[in-house]
Amino acid sequence: MTLAKSNPDTNCLTIEGITEPVILDYFETLNAGDFEGTAALFAADGVMYPPFESAIAAADLADYLEAEAVGMTLYPQQGILKNLAEDRQIEVRVTGKVDTPYFSVNVAWSFVLNSEREILAVEIKLLASPQELLNLRR
Repeated sequence: MTLAKSNPDTNCLTIEGITEPVILDYFETLNAGDFEGTAALFAADGVMYPPFESAIAAADLADYLEAEAVGMTLYPQQGILKNLAEDRQIEVRVTGKVDTPYFSVNVAWSFVLNSEREILAVEIKLLASPQELLNLRR
């Protein structure tokens, strides 16, 4: 398994198949605990759809991440990018793994970017069996 890694020449995160800066910045800021920086990547009307939670508006995102994402490390592995006909939007799908202080789980992120390359939406799905998901409940 190849995990995303920093490129020693640029000290930037690399994800196989992804060069879109806002996607790379999303993972870098989250891993650095820069939740304000992560929230700034979203459009004003952007939304995060985390697993087991209601949608989180961009305006509330930094506070949500401060409460829920501390101690998480994201390891995006690979992704694909697709242009959408609608208003020059881009869909980006990334798969990888997340380590938390309590568990590790495979994850899929589905992003929609607007024409300004801001995040309109990101849906986060845990890739686990029903039994594994039950074991993750708090």
